Amino acid sequence: MLLTFEYRSMQECILSGIMSVNGKKVLHMDRNPYYGGESSSITPLEELYKRFSLPDSPPESMGRGRDWNVDLIPKFLMANGQLVKMLLYTEVTRYLDFKVVEGSFVYKGGKIYKVPSTETEALASNLMGMFEKRRFRKFLVFVANFDENDPKTFEGVDPKTTTMRDVYKKFDLGQDVIDFTGHALALYRTDDYLDVPCLETINRIKLYSESLARYGKSPYLYPLYGLGELPQGFARLSAIYGGTYMLNKPVDEIVMEGGHVIGVKSEGEVARCKQLICDPSYITDRVRKAGQVIRVICVLSHPIKNTNDANSCQIIIPQNQVNRNSDIYVCMISYAHNVAAQGKYIAIVSTTVETSEPEAEIEPALELLEPIDQKFVAISDLYEPTDDGTDSQVFASRSYDATTHFETTCNDIKDIYKRMTGSDFDFENMKRKQNDVFGEDEQ
Repeated sequence: MLLTFEYRSMQECILSGIMSVNGKKVLHMDRNPYYGGESSSITPLEELYKRFSLPDSPPESMGRGRDWNVDLIPKFLMANGQLVKMLLYTEVTRYLDFKVVEGSFVYKGGKIYKVPSTETEALASNLMGMFEKRRFRKFLVFVANFDENDPKTFEGVDPKTTTMRDVYKKFDLGQDVIDFTGHALALYRTDDYLDVPCLETINRIKLYSESLARYGKSPYLYPLYGLGELPQGFARLSAIYGGTYMLNKPVDEIVMEGGHVIGVKSEGEVARCKQLICDPSYITDRVRKAGQVIRVICVLSHPIKNTNDANSCQIIIPQNQVNRNSDIYVCMISYAHNVAAQGKYIAIVSTTVETSEPEAEIEPALELLEPIDQKFVAISDLYEPTDDGTDSQVFASRSYDATTHFETTCNDIKDIYKRMTGSDFDFENMKRKQNDVFGEDEQ
């Protein structure tokens, strides 16, 4: 079977690698001259200035332009999360090097504090008073011991019916603790989770704690040279298994016949296929707008205050702290990750747009970053598919949301995989052949 992938974002890259390993014929076409599209890293710095239509060139104080690799979409990897599993199972890790992000922080009352996620950190945290610390410690012990297959660990909680709001009440946790638990540990963007069964939230907190336990400083990882390395790694995997690439290739038309995709037309030629995966920009008639995200890339000459001079960190500003309906995220990396000139830092602020003045919405985050050397502001539409692809065999990925981790992206990958194949996503299917070195079993 021949599959054509309009090769632009992380979802397409990962799926193409998986399908190639599973024996599918894969053709990648991309109208861009580089891998990854929205999830790419822009270099040199002069290219970033052009992309955002800034009239001036980077000042000499920014250092050499080629020392910069600036992500357009800020994301970290959960150390025990789904994307890391995908990297390990496919052995794409052999093409990449990672560093642990040095800290995870949460905003409260205009200040930032380290996110406590272990019993020891809970007792030492300045986020809570003495009695609150003890209650939160009991809650963390409950979560750590919780096993959905062992009712003895439930302590009166029914994971399928008890809401998270009721679990918080059970441990008598205050609003500030609820804020950082739901948004900085469970990584929810809104408070909608409070009134649904608690199982997913408990599992999310366990994922955070397990990820933190892997390396200690924070639960997050980041690839050296930027996120653009990730799609390139999966592209290499697909190539090893016979995937074909055509970059800088315009897409003139998606050819349909009887309601099914049969090919893609480009420069007078048609590449025939039975299934197609693409990002929403290629099929505007099969997606709907689901909102907007504002992202502001900030170049700094200093680490963020009150982060112990961390070279990298995440800051989450829970919605209730700034009277919003969704959280604000700050994702900071630096020269230590080979993405900026010596002594420079890149902080990217992102949130879901809620008003007609998006830049005013992120002001609390920008205040944490002052002074800022240069800002690059982007407001992007969020799209989701209206066609599940079952009949047309055209499968569209979702736009990147405002979160600073890849878990929602991985959920989209698993969803597309199930719609394409009719079976649930299984990490075991991603494994290379036992003796594989170059895409073929050794004889």
